[in-house]
Amino acid sequence: MNRDSHFQTEKPRRGESLDKKAIQTVRMMRYFIDATVQIIEEEGIENVTIRRISDLAGYNSATIYNYFSELSHLIFYSSLKILRKYTSALPGYMAKGNNPLERFLLMWECFCQYSFSEPHIYHAIFSSDVGGGSKELMDEYYDQFPDDLDDLPSDLRPMFLEFDMTTRERIAMEECIQTGDIKEENAEHVQEMIKLIWQGMLTLVLNQRYNYSAEKATEITMTYIKEIMENANSFSFSRFP
Repeated sequence: MNRDSHFQTEKPRRGESLDKKAIQTVRMMRYFIDATVQIIEEEGIENVTIRRISDLAGYNSATIYNYFSELSHLIFYSSLKILRKYTSALPGYMAKGNNPLERFLLMWECFCQYSFSEPHIYHAIFSSDVGGGSKELMDEYYDQFPDDLDDLPSDLRPMFLEFDMTTRERIAMEECIQTGDIKEENAEHVQEMIKLIWQGMLTLVLNQRYNYSAEKATEITMTYIKEIMENANSFSFSRFP
């Protein structure tokens, strides 16, 4: 099995065009992704197995490995498909903002609401170990399924095509830097503070350490994020390297 790519493709048979083979590959990948999504939504991500996926998709287990290197990659792809709920909702959230700071806060409010509603999904995308190459996996997914970004305006797509959360947030924060809401020299540290607060709450919700609803977890997290942004230019990070 070819390990140079995270999903596997077979050479086309004699007389079969590359385009036809590519279409077939995407179709087969979608069958397995859809089956995985169904298991995640009905039974939970912890109950996803190769056998369950193959049974639901109607193929034998070995067929899955013609298209995916390992189960974690299939779960990652399926989580990205579920992420479309957030990408579809985000433009409507941000449209309510009247300036870059308001839009930045609304972006985070939307992200918190959806991530705390499905913490296992967002942990699978942004925190779990998928055997290395998470960025490559994301790039490959959106190369195969670009329609998952159809609901996003063109100015938001660069952010979503970045896997690293720090880079994503920097792109999202750029307008706030340009308008002076955040000083350039403080931006990286402010990004890190916000990311750590979100990750901390996601972990608490994921592990059920507190009985927070998604709405309550979002409310608490956004209180801290708003406080950080309101005081972003007052912080002194001179002690930081």
